[in-house]
Parts: sequence; C-alpha cells; structure tokens
Amino acid sequence: MREDAVTDRGIWFRLEAGSTGSVVRRAVERLGQQLELGDARTADLAIVAAELSSNLAKHAEDGVLLLRPVRGEREAGVELVAIDAGPGMADLGLSSRDGHSTAGTLGIGLGAIARQASWFDGYSLPGRGTVLAVQVWPSDANGTPWVGALTRPLSGEAVSGDGYAVRVADGRRQVLVCDGLGHGPLASAASDAAIAAFHAAPAAPPAVVVEYLHRAMSHTRGAAVGVAELDPPAGVLRYAGLGNITAQVVAGGRRRGLVSLPGIAGHQRPTVREYEYGLEPQDLLVMHSDGVVDRWQLDDYPGLAARSPLVVAATVLRDAGTRRDDACVLVARAGE
Repeated sequence: MREDAVTDRGIWFRLEAGSTGSVVRRAVERLGQQLELGDARTADLAIVAAELSSNLAKHAEDGVLLLRPVRGEREAGVELVAIDAGPGMADLGLSSRDGHSTAGTLGIGLGAIARQASWFDGYSLPGRGTVLAVQVWPSDANGTPWVGALTRPLSGEAVSGDGYAVRVADGRRQVLVCDGLGHGPLASAASDAAIAAFHAAPAAPPAVVVEYLHRAMSHTRGAAVGVAELDPPAGVLRYAGLGNITAQVVAGGRRRGLVSLPGIAGHQRPTVREYEYGLEPQDLLVMHSDGVVDRWQLDDYPGLAARSPLVVAATVLRDAGTRRDDACVLVARAGE
C-alpha cells in the first residue's frame, strides 16, 4: 500500500487476516490528516475502522472495506463501507446497541461504531450478509445524502474504468454513471474526463449535458455514459444515455427501464435523445455499468429499499457485481 494521498475513488481492502487491520489503520489516519479532520475526530475514525476491519477479518465471508473521502459544501469527511457475504444478522438495530453480542457475525462492536459516527446506516439479511456504511465528519452538520454510489475495479487492476458523479446545478439534481472503454489506466482516464466534463457542463437538461460530454471527451478512448435529472416537484425524471449504462426506476418492487441509445461518448457522432419518466417521492433510481449483472431484484431484500441509497448500492454491487469487469452502482432517492 503506497503511503500517498487517498483519492476520491477510495481504496478497497480485502480483510482476510488480522494483519490487514494495521494497513487500514495507517490509511485511515493518513486520510484524516489529509482532510484536516482534527486529532479527536481522526481518533474516532480510527476506532470505527478498527472495529470494522477486525470483525470483517474474524467473521466475514469475502469481507471487503472501502475507505474514501466524502465532501460536503463546507467541509470534508471520511466514509467507510464494509461489505460482508457472511451469515448476516436477524436484527441489525438490536445488534447496534451497546452490550449486545453477535458472536460469529459482523455485529460485534456496532454500538461503538454508532457512537463515533456522524452518520451510520446498514442492512443485513440472514444467509446473505451485511452492509455497513459509516461517515465521520468534523461536525455533525451533514445530513443523509440523497444519492450513493460505489465503483470497484476489475480483479487485478489498481484503478477502475467506471465512474460516477453528482451535482446540483441551478437547482437541477443530476447524476452521471460512465464506463470507459476497456480496463485499466486508459479506461480510467476516459472516465475521469467524463466526470470533469460533467461538473463543467452548463446547467442544462441531460441531453445537452451528454452532448457536452461527447465533445469534451474526443481526446480519450471514449465511454458509455448516462445522465439522469431528478425533478421531484415536477414528478419527472429526465434521462439521456449512450452505450451500455443500465438505468431503472424502482417502485414497489417493479422496475422500469430507461432508454439508452447506442453510441460512445467522445467517438463519431452519436444520436443523443432525452426521455422523460414519471417519478414519485418513494421511487429509487438505480444506474449501473455492465460490470453488474442485471438480474437483481430489491424484493429479494425485505426492507432494503427503505435504507440509504449508499447501502442499497453496496448491496447490489456485492450480489450482482462481477469480478471479471469494472463495476459501478449508483442509487438516488426521489424524495430526499
């Protein structure tokens, strides 16, 4: 593990042995210093990381931990996402109480984690595993985000060619998922170019944003892109996509697919069209790259749809993501 700055893409750790915990601790302390979290909150963060990494190593099946910065309007914090495919817990709320033991599962220490965290959420299903998401901020002024997303590189690669971005531009709540062609550094560079262009694009509808991305990415190998705009007051979701980005609105267990046209942003002259869909406050937007198999059903996870978008995204990535490709999942809630 290099002793340099942790990027916004984060670092994934596979927790298979207790010795990995020391590597996680050093990375956590380095990120706390990097973000000027302060000594007290960095110490709190270290406790959270120690509990998560220790229990993943002891009790998890295929346990992994994501460490990355999170950025608010005025300050930055640290986010940890623990993903476990192990036995799961029957009552996550009970397991989070101080003094409650969940020997043999990822529940041990959840009370300590909840005490130190600025924000904490999770989901567990017996026989399927557990997802825990924790944020530690310098203050407690940051609320639950309306959107959550994760990327994971192809096994053996250091960087992912998949990416995502979120912005609110003149009141427009927009999200991007992109998949750079191929894998490795060149695919990651294409994805980075799409993300930079997305943030620089005019505050305009998704079709205009996708056209902007296409022009800005001509120097790259290109990428599949999808841009969605959630407009809860109007009850509308607007979407424009090129290539193999899957986007769906999930409501009451039913999935509605959004139209993405053939093409590659940055190459040739693709046809870009925008489509509108009805949107209710309880609806979820789920977008993912082709590194996620499109056979997931939220109905298979009782209560998951009510959890935070990040926990929903991490659960889908765990169970539907493939290790043979880069993978990205983004989930946004209309009513938050």
